[in-house]
Amino acid sequence: MELYDYEKKHIELLRKAACECMVLLKSDGTFPLEKACEVALYGSGARKTIKGGTGSGDVNVRHYVTIEEGLKNAGFQITTSDWMDEYEVKYKDARKLFVKEIKQDADKKGMPAFLLGMGAVMPEPEYELPIQKDGDLAIYVLSRISGEGSDRKPIAGDLKLTRTEVRDILYLNEHFQKFMLVLNVGGIVDLSPVNHVKNILLLSQPGMTVGDSFADMILGKQYPSGKLSATWSAWEDYDSEMDFGNPDDTVYSEGMMVGYRYFDTKKIVPMYSFGFGNGYTTFRWNVTNVKQQHTKMNLSVNVENVGDFRGKEVVQVYVSMPSGKIIQPYQMLVAFQKTKELMPGEQDELNLCFDLQQFASYESGTSSRILEKGDYVVWVGTSSRDTRDCARISLKENIVVEQLQTIGQDSVDTYGTVKRSDQIKEYEDWFNRLSDEELAYLCVGGFQEKGSQSIVGNAGMKVAGAAGETTSIFTKEGLPSLVMADGPAGLRLSRQYGVDEDGIYAVGDEIPAALVEFVDEKILAMLGNSKEVKKERNGATYNQYCSAIPIGTALAQSWNVTLANECGNLVGEEMERFGVNIWLAPALNIQRSPLCGRNFEYYSEDPFISGKMAAAITKGVQSHPGCGVTVKHFCCNNQETNRFHSNSVVDERTLRDLYLRGFEIAIKEANPAAVMTSYNLLNGEHTSQRRDLNVMVLRNEWGYRGLVMSDWLVSGFAMEHKYPSACAAGCIKAGNDLIMPGGEAEIQNIMEALHHPDSKYSISRRDLEECAASVIRTVKAFV
Repeated sequence: MELYDYEKKHIELLRKAACECMVLLKSDGTFPLEKACEVALYGSGARKTIKGGTGSGDVNVRHYVTIEEGLKNAGFQITTSDWMDEYEVKYKDARKLFVKEIKQDADKKGMPAFLLGMGAVMPEPEYELPIQKDGDLAIYVLSRISGEGSDRKPIAGDLKLTRTEVRDILYLNEHFQKFMLVLNVGGIVDLSPVNHVKNILLLSQPGMTVGDSFADMILGKQYPSGKLSATWSAWEDYDSEMDFGNPDDTVYSEGMMVGYRYFDTKKIVPMYSFGFGNGYTTFRWNVTNVKQQHTKMNLSVNVENVGDFRGKEVVQVYVSMPSGKIIQPYQMLVAFQKTKELMPGEQDELNLCFDLQQFASYESGTSSRILEKGDYVVWVGTSSRDTRDCARISLKENIVVEQLQTIGQDSVDTYGTVKRSDQIKEYEDWFNRLSDEELAYLCVGGFQEKGSQSIVGNAGMKVAGAAGETTSIFTKEGLPSLVMADGPAGLRLSRQYGVDEDGIYAVGDEIPAALVEFVDEKILAMLGNSKEVKKERNGATYNQYCSAIPIGTALAQSWNVTLANECGNLVGEEMERFGVNIWLAPALNIQRSPLCGRNFEYYSEDPFISGKMAAAITKGVQSHPGCGVTVKHFCCNNQETNRFHSNSVVDERTLRDLYLRGFEIAIKEANPAAVMTSYNLLNGEHTSQRRDLNVMVLRNEWGYRGLVMSDWLVSGFAMEHKYPSACAAGCIKAGNDLIMPGGEAEIQNIMEALHHPDSKYSISRRDLEECAASVIRTVKAFV
């Protein structure tokens, strides 16, 4: 298998990056190993290793390295191939039954099976397979996968361990001198039955080099230096009163108390705290200088490697705010920095800066961000539960940092008058020449005659496997289409494509692998891929192999914005190579509950580290001319259950201070090319149809001038729900500039709304011109 030069370069980067994302939760000092040896390898992820989650976040790589393969590449002799062979048989049998049950359930509900199968988690099967007793070293790789379309469940085989897993893990830990439990997971797993084992590594899902990177790590060629970006504990420790997964209305009654904010405020000691992570060495740190100027603070921290192995440390700064009129969590993250690689005895001096005004709280009574008078306690440490009180900022009176307007209410009728700060005068001459319908085409993604009916982003026409494009009908006027590709773990494109007289076409990869089992001839016909209508094409074929970077959660676990920037640069290089203009990433929704099926795509339970990581990867991508990102999903997309029609009920303080803050950081620091609205409703109206979000917040408050686009197929599917689907006209009315992936139905909906001024989502020609101007401005910035 001869790799292209760019593949070799990117694999080299990712092989090292993956180790920086791994978190060593427990260690008895037996790792790293001195050399490769015989190893008894067990667990669901040993051979069926997971590089990343399912759905639009998957990446069609040329090849990725499993744990079994990586250990063999490193010279280990695996003694348990028979066990893995037998496990595969058990897994396939369980999978067949799982798919059959989903299809039967779909038939009963009168819905396509792929809607239930998308992202559905098959619980790990129970099995009776003999464990080999001989050997010095045993490794058990526990895997969990989740994805777009379905949420996780607190049951055995998903968030909890199965009886079989607990039995085998404990047996190996007792009978082998050296044992490591490896967690090849995208989200939290309840480890309480096995938490006392000798060594636990959160491998996570760090991309295409996962197996080789793991082998490097246990042999000491690399080392784990990651820290948790979410709190890990027993399922029973999480907020039992949190409303999650309600198909209609999910009430965010916990407010700001999410993740470590909840654990710290309620004084619940978690199994592994936010920001926690061990390494092969130990560090000593001291605050050497503190400088304060009003609300600004600069901390100098000296970090020394006092152990016997090289490594990196992460210093974190938290602030406890006074609880006056505004109820505050115990503390919040306000700064962090990772050291350079330190050899034993080596030191590094870090400077951590923050301004309290950036963390001012929203006060609903006055619609303002304020800092209340009182003492602000500054904590420095290496996890949220391992800190020292290092400074205080005392404010003698309240400070009004910013005056805002009320948003997010349960009625958006009053927001029709919110003015956009953007001007359309620069395109006025052009608009005067365009008909209403031509304007509508500018605001709808490019589509062929039959429209784009993408299940998981595959509506591109210029690049095989791309998620979609802007319209191409104005190419002769100097306005070509922009190509968009899914993310956020790399570009999602077809591995091979062909070119003939009719244009490009995908060679394989037309239906995502995770959905193939659930797609029947009826769905294939809708996509134009059924056996009856699919045309045989025999053009010249070409490769477009993309690289799978670490999932969002893993990247955040690195706590390294430089690494995030490098991964963004990698993606930008591949965008240039394959002709992609806009990457549908990064995803930075808050990990509100461990059950969200799409948490692996998101960075953290904390908005500060989420925003910083998103800004860094954005800068990396957009350092390449003609390449841009799309931060998503704006906003409160925190569950997959009934994702097209679920209503997130959130108070304004929580909305602004928790769920919008990461977006604000990324937008103000990195100016992403586009923002994608989410499927869900917010307080009774779809986010794509809220002018207060898309115009008042994004454009008027944050000064954003980029493109606002919908998620794919916002109109959903023709099924009965409490809340109706979003519509193209409603999006345009709300300042959602571009409706993706595009189709004739969206054009018709817009034209009808133009001519029916009494309808709820009636629009004016100026509404269309405002959105079209944003599309034109974006396209011109890329060409």
